[in-house]
Amino acid sequence: MQTLTEEEFLKLTKLCRIECTDEEKKALSSNISKILAYIDLLQEVDTKDVPPCSHVMEQLSNIMREDKVGPTLPREEFLSNAPAHIGGMIRVPPIIQTKSSN
Repeated sequence: MQTLTEEEFLKLTKLCRIECTDEEKKALSSNISKILAYIDLLQEVDTKDVPPCSHVMEQLSNIMREDKVGPTLPREEFLSNAPAHIGGMIRVPPIIQTKSSN
């Protein structure tokens, strides 16, 4: 099992630009060690007769259906489900905010 040395861990945090408290360093180091242990476990799997592939489900394809217009809700019923509406449209909170000029 490969272990992560403190020197390697510090190099990783510097490369990733991660600043950690001592407690976070211990937790992160432990998690990375667990990941490395899992990779070591995967290395033991015999893949000699398994052909390489770019996708695990290469035989699948999308099954498309024809678009058909179906029944719709009346506008009043649709708007009755909305938390707020104005002028026949659903009112939503603004997502783009502009800076006010001083």
